[in-house]
Amino acid sequence: MIFDQAMALRAKIRPSCTALPKETRPGRSRIIAVTSGKGGVGKTNLVLNLALRLAQMKLGVVLFDADLGLGNLDILINAVPKYTLEDVIYGERDLQEIMMDGPCNVKIIPGGSGLFDLANLDLVRRHRLLDGLRLLEKEGEIILIDTSAGISRNVLDFIAVADEYIIVTTPEPVALTDAYGMLKVIAGRNLSQTGYLVVNLTRHLQQGEMIYRRLQAMVQNFLPGLNLQYLGDISYDSAVPKAVQNFSPFLLSYPGCAATASINKIAWRLLANKGFQSIPEPGKPGFIERLKLMLFR
Repeated sequence: MIFDQAMALRAKIRPSCTALPKETRPGRSRIIAVTSGKGGVGKTNLVLNLALRLAQMKLGVVLFDADLGLGNLDILINAVPKYTLEDVIYGERDLQEIMMDGPCNVKIIPGGSGLFDLANLDLVRRHRLLDGLRLLEKEGEIILIDTSAGISRNVLDFIAVADEYIIVTTPEPVALTDAYGMLKVIAGRNLSQTGYLVVNLTRHLQQGEMIYRRLQAMVQNFLPGLNLQYLGDISYDSAVPKAVQNFSPFLLSYPGCAATASINKIAWRLLANKGFQSIPEPGKPGFIERLKLMLFR
């Protein structure tokens, strides 16, 4: 069994739906991109419920819906955004105006649907996007970026500017093949961030770890230098589709279900990880600077 490093933290933070006041937030924001090799593995459901659990731990959390083709975070919380990131890019609204207040004080940036490809933005709109996103690091200690599935340039660019990334897969052979394919592309781009694996829809206690060890063996043999850690699994749970049908996060609708327990473990392990430093290294560009390099290269 992989050791859970979060044991010592559990006594220090109590669940609550109240975010930590901004003036007490230490360091800079922790930027985490959440992605998957293929669609249909439960990525967006994971990132939403993870955001809520982190907010319950009194962390300021911003959830950025960066699936710029089929953004649907708002659907999972039964919300209809009045404005989206498209309004920011076209100069009609600023980021503060489009930011939604989600459950547990999570701030949500709706990405829109059928929106755009970052590579195709003109110079003026790229500047508008950057100016708008500067607000993000002031709003939360943790910024979760929900990317689209696959290996498009948008997805890889968001992974590149994040501090860490999470790859979500399932035990299905196609999903595992696509997850490894994404790891190959990340290694090929020489991205040095810490990567995590989450296995969704597991059917027994050891299945997630078994899949991680299989992927990790392939990484060590064929992708040397890639840092992939196991973050945990989410058990198959009939409460999850019920919550989706009711347009409600399962963490709130079914707090005692197996999937909620899985999310709790994942959140603690993420916080216990020591790979991220809240104090920036001298000379290392922050999130907005890295995003600027991505957009204007």
